[in-house]
Order: sequence, then C-alpha cells, then structure tokens
Amino acid sequence: MSFSVHPRKNSKKPLTLESPLLPQVPRGNYLHLLEEKQRLHLKKFLLHRMFLVAELAANTEKKDISDYFEQIFQSISKRRLGEIVTGLLLLYPSSMLYILESSSGSLSRILLDYLQHKKEGNFFIQRMKIIVVSHNIPTRFFMQWHISVINVPVLYLDDVTQSQSLEEVITEFLTLTHKLALFLFKTVKVGTKGPGDNLHQLAPELLLSEQIIKYLCKSEEFMDPETFISMYKKPIHVTLDSEVVWPAPSRF
Repeated sequence: MSFSVHPRKNSKKPLTLESPLLPQVPRGNYLHLLEEKQRLHLKKFLLHRMFLVAELAANTEKKDISDYFEQIFQSISKRRLGEIVTGLLLLYPSSMLYILESSSGSLSRILLDYLQHKKEGNFFIQRMKIIVVSHNIPTRFFMQWHISVINVPVLYLDDVTQSQSLEEVITEFLTLTHKLALFLFKTVKVGTKGPGDNLHQLAPELLLSEQIIKYLCKSEEFMDPETFISMYKKPIHVTLDSEVVWPAPSRF
C-alpha cells in the first residue's frame, strides 16, 4: 500500500503575531488632556482672574495705594517664584475697581493681607466685595500692572441702580469691564506704562460709573473676603451625618 504525500502549500499571507512591542493606539483621559494643555502653554500654575470692588477712605492718595500694591506684589514674587500678578486698578474719587490675574495662591495671599490690615483698623480699602472669579483662564488680558485715576467730573442726572435690577447692574458691570480689558489687551504694548490717567479719553464709553461700583460694594449678594477665604480653606471631603454610625463598629 502506497501513500501519496502532497506537499503543503505555503500561505501567501505571512503569519502575524501580536506583540506587546508593537505600537498601540494611545488611550488617554481628560486629566491627561488638561496636563498636555498646561505643558503646551508652558504654565507653571493655573491662571485665574478676579474682579473686585471696594470703597476708599476719605483723603486717600494715589501714591499710598500704588505703594501698597507694589509692596504686596513684591512679597508674592519672593515667596512664589514666577507667579506674577497682573491686572488693572481704576481709582474713582471714593471707590475702586480692580482686576487681578495670577495663581489661586497669590490671589488668596492678597485677600489675606487685606483682612490683616482690616483687623488692625484704619485701612484705606473698605467694604471689599468679590464680584466674580474666572478659573483656569487660557491667557492674560494684562501683561503687567496698571493704575488709572478716573477723576473726570460727571453729572449724574439719575441713579441707574435705582431703576435697574441687580441682574441688569451686574450684566452691565461684566460687559463693560471685559470690553475694557480686551481694549487694553489690544492697544497697550508690553513694557509701556499703560493708559495712565487718560483712560477717559481713550475709551470713555467703556468706563463704569461710580454709582455701580458703590452699589456692588453695598450689595449682600456678593462675597466679602472673609467668606471667600473661609470657603477656600474649607476641606473638600466632609463627613456627613448620615455617614456616622453609632455605636462605632468593633471587631472581636
């Protein structure tokens, strides 16, 4: 008995084996995406923007205010390398509006310094209110710190805050301040002194009336620095009453 052996034909397709060394499809998550964005922007910290208003004590000089902020900014730069504070300060006859851009630690340091001076008494910044905080902003509006005095005499025929709701007032506040910040971002060059005290000539239609600033300082709907710092320091993980079991479980 004879057997005929047929040679096995080689498959035209080479045998492919899955190897762990082969490149795999990258799989990431949202945290990795945020970290990559931070790396591309060369950021050492998350950038935040804070809008504040406050009243000024009588006979407060511009030099006293500028010296105060210069001192606290230098203190922050020494303790937090690279975390510079930029923004804009508008000085009205009896109130102020300012925008700060920096890390959360630097912003909280400014608020804590204000609370310390307030505790000591006779501080020229009074009734401070935090209007809004923008977290993790992509870029700065201001490349440095600017101070402008708004001392143009204006005749207010009527108080708009008496006829408008809080929502309308805050909408006007945020709209004009953002437009003003964008205007300065496009016009003020890096390294220059900024608009100085001529801001009323450059963009008079973008300036808020002092009525609105004082109205927001007296409004109870916005946080004062004490409340904000208290929330800032409050732990994230809080033990609820429903999680507490009594008597406590014991092991034998």
